[in-house]
Amino acid sequence: MNHNKPLILVTNDDGIQSPGIHALARELTPLGEVILVAPREQYSSSGRSHLLSSDGIIEEKTFEFTSAEYKAYAVGGTPAQSVLTGLLQILPRRPDLTVSGINYGENFGTGITVSGTVGAALEAACFGIPAIAVSLQLEDIGGFDKHDPDVDFSTSAFFTRKFSHMILENGLPEQVDLLKIEVPAHANRQTGWRITRLARQMYYVPHFDAGKWQEKGGIGYKINVTRDEVSPDSDIYTVVYDQLVSVTPLTVDMTAGFDLSAWEKSLKQKFQD
Repeated sequence: MNHNKPLILVTNDDGIQSPGIHALARELTPLGEVILVAPREQYSSSGRSHLLSSDGIIEEKTFEFTSAEYKAYAVGGTPAQSVLTGLLQILPRRPDLTVSGINYGENFGTGITVSGTVGAALEAACFGIPAIAVSLQLEDIGGFDKHDPDVDFSTSAFFTRKFSHMILENGLPEQVDLLKIEVPAHANRQTGWRITRLARQMYYVPHFDAGKWQEKGGIGYKINVTRDEVSPDSDIYTVVYDQLVSVTPLTVDMTAGFDLSAWEKSLKQKFQD
């Protein structure tokens, strides 16, 4: 065990067998010691949930590729629980960086708290560990949970490595806890990138097919967004319309960013009237 090398925890929400997480591990290996701790099963759309029904079983696995092999652990739990399990039970020391992904499908705007990919990164960030959540836009979002082997994660892995190296070398700005990276479906290594804001729009719009309440069913999602309703500096606009890589700095502090004391003073005055 080389303690001189940075320790990188790699996780996801698509499961330990996902090609996306292995593309990420291969790309990040030159930067440090990479250990995978990820859900045993598919856990998309689980947010930062800690399910009481999770069994918590840990299964050690070994994956090999051309130049090296890396340790991997499948966890019976959500992405956030996998990160927690890694920190408390598996890793030999505190990681220098946690990277979650590469996700099948984009995570935009007001929907990011639904994302298990972002949820895993948030879990690490809440422990003060710098984190990245990375997703790849899909042309057909309908197959996001099928581990399509034809999806090429190499460009997403390339950009993740660039920003991972930056964080390992320089850290994150004081008020930033994690980065959310979104890569267009047709991006290449020459594609530009932009620092963005979260769009205040819903990208995946929920719908429910008509039927009886007693029949098996569920809520589905459709992409429904137009250029006019999203800000040009947002993650949605940057990827969907400008076809650039979106890099959104996020913070675990969800407090509204305005003058709290002035509002408090105003409210107290009104309550006295």
